[in-house]
Amino acid sequence: MTGPSSGPAVGRPIARIEGRAKVTGRARFAAEYPIRGVVHAVPVLSTVSSGRIGTIDTAEAEAMPGVLKVLTHLNAPKLPYLQRKDKPATDPSVGEPFRPLRSDVIRFDRQYVALVVATTLEQAEAAAAKVQVTYLGTGGVSTFDSALPGAHQPTEGKTSAPYRRGRPEAAFEAAAVRIDQRFIMPAEHHNPLEPHATIAVWNGNKLTLYDKSQWVQNVQRHAALAFGVPYANVRVLSPFMGGGFGSALRAWPHIDLVAMAAKVVGRPVKLSLSREAMYGTVGFRPETRMRVRLGADRSGRINALMHEAWAQTSTYEEFTENTLGATRLMYDVPNLSTTYRMVPMNISTPTYMRGPGEVTGMFALESALDELAVALDIDPVELRLKNEPPVDPESGLPWSVRSYTQALRLGAERFGWSRRTPAARSMTDGGLLIGMGMAGATYPGNRNPASARVVMNIDGTVTVQSAGTDIGPGTYTSMAQVAADAVGVDVGQVKVELADSQLPYSFAQGGSALFASLSPAVREAGRQVSRQLAELAVADRNSPLYGTPLAALTVRSGRVFVTSDTARSDTFAALLRRAQRTLDARVTSSPAAGPPTHSIHSFGAHFVELSVDPDVFEIRVRRMVSAYGVGRVVNPRTAHSQAVGGMIGGVGMALLEHTDRDLRLGRHMNANLSEYLIAVHADIPVLEPFYLEEVDPHIGPLGAKGLGELPIVGVAAAISNAVYHATGTRIRELPITLDKLLQAQA
Repeated sequence: MTGPSSGPAVGRPIARIEGRAKVTGRARFAAEYPIRGVVHAVPVLSTVSSGRIGTIDTAEAEAMPGVLKVLTHLNAPKLPYLQRKDKPATDPSVGEPFRPLRSDVIRFDRQYVALVVATTLEQAEAAAAKVQVTYLGTGGVSTFDSALPGAHQPTEGKTSAPYRRGRPEAAFEAAAVRIDQRFIMPAEHHNPLEPHATIAVWNGNKLTLYDKSQWVQNVQRHAALAFGVPYANVRVLSPFMGGGFGSALRAWPHIDLVAMAAKVVGRPVKLSLSREAMYGTVGFRPETRMRVRLGADRSGRINALMHEAWAQTSTYEEFTENTLGATRLMYDVPNLSTTYRMVPMNISTPTYMRGPGEVTGMFALESALDELAVALDIDPVELRLKNEPPVDPESGLPWSVRSYTQALRLGAERFGWSRRTPAARSMTDGGLLIGMGMAGATYPGNRNPASARVVMNIDGTVTVQSAGTDIGPGTYTSMAQVAADAVGVDVGQVKVELADSQLPYSFAQGGSALFASLSPAVREAGRQVSRQLAELAVADRNSPLYGTPLAALTVRSGRVFVTSDTARSDTFAALLRRAQRTLDARVTSSPAAGPPTHSIHSFGAHFVELSVDPDVFEIRVRRMVSAYGVGRVVNPRTAHSQAVGGMIGGVGMALLEHTDRDLRLGRHMNANLSEYLIAVHADIPVLEPFYLEEVDPHIGPLGAKGLGELPIVGVAAAISNAVYHATGTRIRELPITLDKLLQAQA
């Protein structure tokens, strides 16, 4: 029996199969489920970042119309929080998560100190405003500088452990040309279109949660342990999401609060976080300060590289990210060291944010490389090409597919890099200064265990089921494409069901891993259904294919037919109608056992043109061309959406985004969308992503690596380098704003 391994659906720019439901309002997001009898919860947030609660007066709030309950640390149920043997991969390995309303201790700004439950949202909001709280001993560590003396290396964590090869200090001192600079990535808060929301419904000791989550089965386990009920008693659904970006990888404290409140009042409870509350406990990109030292000979060969990072974490968990991983493998440097130190502060625990770690580390590395290119009077593209490693310098493993040189060369060609004149301030357009900059990008090719079920229904349609989520990259559509080709049907005949904890297991959608993880299971389950169709045909006395050897059959395009005689065939619908049965296959797929044989990463290169007004230093990105090597592109249409989204995020990172922190009180001062600036349509120029011809057989049978994280990595460095080229001024602290340029000119 033969069948297509990747047929006409894979590789086509198919429109999102869930798109119509989203634009017509039929797609339900976490806060939109019409639950009968639902009431509303609104949290009260602390106005200090450390200390203790002195008094908390809820009397006025409790007396207001519609108020059902006001929960505080004084009357909230003490949840059992049963211990699990293993922590989720999305949680810090050291420390314990914050438990809401557990004590009077204040650990961070906008901590939950009370929860008001009322019949309507307006009643809950009005009552929450009347809860009076006083605080004691509001000292704590509120600034990065004051926290630096307490910086230390992580207790655990392979990617953040100190690393060295060769003799980097000696090589740096002996280098003909040296760069020694410091860079700052500010704290950035998650501001997805859809804020976090949860609806909790108890039925006896069974709990249903409608939650915004990138990993529903992790929320299921978390809630079961928090409330001391069996895993099977908790169901979590999150079929649609208005942007995750890493903020929904963990099970956050508001989930405990809303489920607790529903238990106390005996009603379904909805909690939808306000924009201000989003700056409390749903994570953010940590402020990270870095020092990069580069040493090279006059030809541009880099002999020494030392990259150090100091990054924020909370006082109760050790959050680390892969800030320095790209530095260790990006270029062929014989003498290299990386050191990561955590800086505990009175903040909530940071979390993953699109391109976590790599986007921070690569901003510093790729900016420093540009400085080295200027010092050497070498073209920045040529400098990178001179230092291309033949194998992974860190592991010594061969690359699965490394298309970095192609990304550099083809990106430069498509962008028109040859028109760039090297000297700073040498390009103008009327009265504007023009800058061109570039930077590299990389992200690991991740794969995790995942399961899928494929069912062929009696009418010939196909249903694909998995607990994996679709946070925006187009998982519904890509899984339909894979299943359609594997079974032998049109994409329009495939229905995909995702993000229900009762469905087959899937790891989180994060780290650009879900497609590579889930698609092998969907593909194999589809192939098993395809084989079952062929077996059904040869066993059916009423089929023209009765008794035909399986090896002689092909299953494709809704038919089973003899490969050498396509006229001898039977349709799926006829076979199933006669048999009056469905076909079903469930498959679990995991990465290959044993040590890795290849180093699997995606690579890319960004090229940016921008203008700077020399009178007021207004920066405008004009265009960006980015080349990506991500293996097989399964759906060019959804891939384009992912690439453009990452590029836009990079523009915001470079020029707009940062969280202002009051240095006296440790409070976030721009906790809203009017003062926390993100890129809007007027900020975005022509964006031209394109993809290299690449298939990576080592990541999985379809050869497709993740795309979601890669497009944002390196964008900030490319823009920073272009600003230098335009102005001759180097800004090493993001975002690059006109006040920093003005100050540098003074």
